[in-house]
Amino acid sequence: MHDLAIFWDWIEFAVRWTHVITAVAWIGSSFYFIALDLGLNRSIPGPADGEEWQVHGGGFYHIQKYLVAPAAMPEHLTWFKWESYATWLSGAALLAVVYWSGAELFLLDPGKADLAVWQGIAVSAAFLVVGWLGYDALCRSPLKSNPTAVMLVLFAGIVVMSWALNHVFTGRAALLHLGAMTATIMSGNVFFIIMPNQRIVVADLKAGRVPDAKYGAIAKLRSTHNNYLTLPVIFLMLSNHYPLATGTDNAWIIAALVFLMGVTIRHFFNTMHLRKPLPWWTLGATAVIFVVLMWLSTAPLFDTYEDSEARQLTVSEQRFASAEGFGAASDVVLGNCSMCHAREPVWGNLRWAPKGVHLETEADIAHHAKRIYLQAGVSHAMPPAIMGRMAEEDRLALIRWYRAGRDG
Repeated sequence: MHDLAIFWDWIEFAVRWTHVITAVAWIGSSFYFIALDLGLNRSIPGPADGEEWQVHGGGFYHIQKYLVAPAAMPEHLTWFKWESYATWLSGAALLAVVYWSGAELFLLDPGKADLAVWQGIAVSAAFLVVGWLGYDALCRSPLKSNPTAVMLVLFAGIVVMSWALNHVFTGRAALLHLGAMTATIMSGNVFFIIMPNQRIVVADLKAGRVPDAKYGAIAKLRSTHNNYLTLPVIFLMLSNHYPLATGTDNAWIIAALVFLMGVTIRHFFNTMHLRKPLPWWTLGATAVIFVVLMWLSTAPLFDTYEDSEARQLTVSEQRFASAEGFGAASDVVLGNCSMCHAREPVWGNLRWAPKGVHLETEADIAHHAKRIYLQAGVSHAMPPAIMGRMAEEDRLALIRWYRAGRDG
């Protein structure tokens, strides 16, 4: 492969696209079934727990739900599991492609924890495992009969994990890992709890036994947890695009409050599906929480590399800082990028550097070598058109420098 950076960027794009597609499929089916279950007409006679008539795409659908199971095994049974599995697998692949292969740039923060790359990756994976094990133990504990208590303890655990992650990884990686941990809990619910319980019910039906209602009740409870965790996970997965969420000392508090917003929003819509009086107070609570998030984000951006000239460069950064053409590339960056990508931007009305990327010092430029190469070297994504067109010889200078550092 002539250029591994371009190849790897396309691999990241493909994995991210796959992850988004599978996540949309999973979230869509999950939201649909929760809304369907809450909106069922349960006043009908007969063995069914409820039914619903729906119209969509020019056709009418008559849906019935059996609380435990129908009297006999249906001839055709559709399972909903692959959406969850594909979402988690593609998300794990994306975590590896972006944060593990790019650990020095995106994952590790020497100002918080002095970890080697392999140690950072190990901690990253461990958080996912520990999150699931802790949650599952909570759901099996004596508190399991009190769903409200379970959710309160779970929220307390999320706050602690958010704080811990923010003291180990970069702000961007911390919020992403909190989302990945929560998504692991959701997929774990499907793989380890919901699907096995449904298989037990199916096996009982095939054997002519009456299934135990407890298996369906446990599966429904875990599914409800997934329903309330979905919106925070989406926020956390998108947060890496917004340095105001990830780049402050308060990032861990912002992440924790996002879970409260998820609860208030889902409670509103779940109540609406139940056809009960709408809890308008939840919208007010959501707005208040969001204002608090905005206020927390106005704290100065947390920058591990504030003293970029004084800190010790990583091996990768040293390679690019000493590569042939670094001086010319630095002049190009300082002349075309630094007015916006500064700790105190001087262009327009910018108050913070876009995406939290600083390109003022030699250490900054060496640290973001790959980004510069992809954004302003081989592509014309940067600088913005309003800044004027960068000369092609300047882009070539960036390309030559990056490739010299890469191959050096």
